[in-house]
Amino acid sequence: RREGTARARAAEDVEARSVPSLVDFKKMMLMRSVLFLPCVAALSGGPASKKVGVDRRALLGGVFPALIATSASAAYVLPDLPYPYEALEPSIDAATMKLHHDKHHATYVTGLNNALEGKPQPPIADLMKDAISGGVKGVRNSGGGVYNHDFFWEVMAPKGKGGDPSADLAKAIDTAFGSMDAFKEQWAAAAAPAARFGSGWVWLIVDGNALKITSTPNQDNPLMKGAEGGEGIPILGIDVWEHAYYLKYQNRRPEYVAAFWDVVNWNKVNEWYTAALTGQAPQF
Repeated sequence: RREGTARARAAEDVEARSVPSLVDFKKMMLMRSVLFLPCVAALSGGPASKKVGVDRRALLGGVFPALIATSASAAYVLPDLPYPYEALEPSIDAATMKLHHDKHHATYVTGLNNALEGKPQPPIADLMKDAISGGVKGVRNSGGGVYNHDFFWEVMAPKGKGGDPSADLAKAIDTAFGSMDAFKEQWAAAAAPAARFGSGWVWLIVDGNALKITSTPNQDNPLMKGAEGGEGIPILGIDVWEHAYYLKYQNRRPEYVAAFWDVVNWNKVNEWYTAALTGQAPQF
């Protein structure tokens, strides 16, 4: 009987140790809420993600994989627009913004994730350097498309909200091009169909300490080694693919290029210019 009682007590001790106390249970639930709720908020992309201060890409590359016990590297994601679809009207219409962001940009994101499945997925700006010469199928076009569109949304702002060129940037523009008006004329010339035939981009880049206008085909950009027009750090860019303007402007690309100046986010360009002088490219 004493032996049976001892075995029963031992079993009770094991069971007691295996069942968390109320305090332990509360701690466990608190930890799960701390980790899980930001995941839901951030992945939803809504206002709550801003309140909890969680970046979706950082989440996908950090906390969330740990929660689902996977060692897979972080996927590239489609960022939210920093403004409503209609915010850039009349320069760029809401229908174009929705199609451009939700379909075209999303396609590049999917293509890049497919191209790098099972491979390292560095920050998108770092991926650009060897995109042309690296030999990984899909990185040049899809990766370039991801970076270029991440860049494009940030370089625009609703009319009247983008500020003005800083004194330093304005001085650099005058030095490089003669005046702001002359800069815009050279920009328009580079973006004209005769100069950039078909699809591509026009960029203002920092090369050393100098400003230059360059143009690249398709989804290439100046961060890519061997880029057409020269390499440098982009601080301003315009998408001249037809999907960026055709719904509103049809074949009138010069009108779109002219209207672009009303929605340039000079505050962001100023920030990128300062960083570019230290060798830092825009990061997303």
